[in-house]
Amino acid sequence: MKTILFVKTSSLGDVVHNAPAVSDAARALPGAAIDWVVEEPFAAIAAMHRSVRRVIPVALRRWRSVLWKPSAWDEIGVWRAALRAERYDAVIDTQSLLKSALVSRAASGTRHGLDRASAREWLAPLFYERRHAVPRHLHAVQRNRMLAAQALQYEIPPAVDYGLRAPQANKSGYVVLLTMTSRADKLWPEARWIELGHALGAPAVLPWGSEEERARAERISRAIGGTVLPRKSLDELARLFAAARAVIGLDTGLTHLAAALGVPAVGIFCGSDPRLTGLYGAPYARNAGAPGQPPTVQEVLQLLG
Repeated sequence: MKTILFVKTSSLGDVVHNAPAVSDAARALPGAAIDWVVEEPFAAIAAMHRSVRRVIPVALRRWRSVLWKPSAWDEIGVWRAALRAERYDAVIDTQSLLKSALVSRAASGTRHGLDRASAREWLAPLFYERRHAVPRHLHAVQRNRMLAAQALQYEIPPAVDYGLRAPQANKSGYVVLLTMTSRADKLWPEARWIELGHALGAPAVLPWGSEEERARAERISRAIGGTVLPRKSLDELARLFAAARAVIGLDTGLTHLAAALGVPAVGIFCGSDPRLTGLYGAPYARNAGAPGQPPTVQEVLQLLG
């Protein structure tokens, strides 16, 4: 039985984008044992994948802030022991950053990653035993799939399969509006969210993550008669998406998660390129907009169908 370790630690959207590579590997190598190292806030996503045997959470973000504490080093020691409990036939770092390369170095097994021309950080390839060329202009999902296919020597199947088990939920009539994102240039004008909310003809619910995002959600919700939800975990959000009529969101990992779960989704792109990081390969997912070209409300509604 082959044993494979995927290293894709963060962020949420990147973790979702790694899921099809895991599905491809499981399909190409029936019976393979597949583990996944992921940052602890996103471990729930890896755990949703039907082919993942073991999720190994890592806490790089949290450990960096407390390295002076002996308890942090104790945690690191326990994590390292758990990681090295298995010798893998292949350790595949689809992130290919210095931090993920160091994580892959802590594992036992032949390490695979991007070569210097393909990786975002030139130091990362120094830690791999096998380096692979993957064009940089491709979508992130395809880059992950190509790297895994080269590392494990199989042909990429034509269909994209995220392999995430959608929570059981009875469909409701509400639409989820994901108005939050990580960068100001990715935001869509609040006036357009309000226009969209009035045009939907369905109740709107608005999650949030930070206090700034909560304030924005409340402004929009007041204008359209929507509902601002309490703060929710990833598992709770997945259930919320699974029951929704549709999800409309900015370029945020949650929008990618909704699409990967098979929910009708429209991604709104204002400051990032959907050709590289847009909703991809999911059956009911569409992208609107481009860098510096925010979509109109009518364009979003047309894609929603």
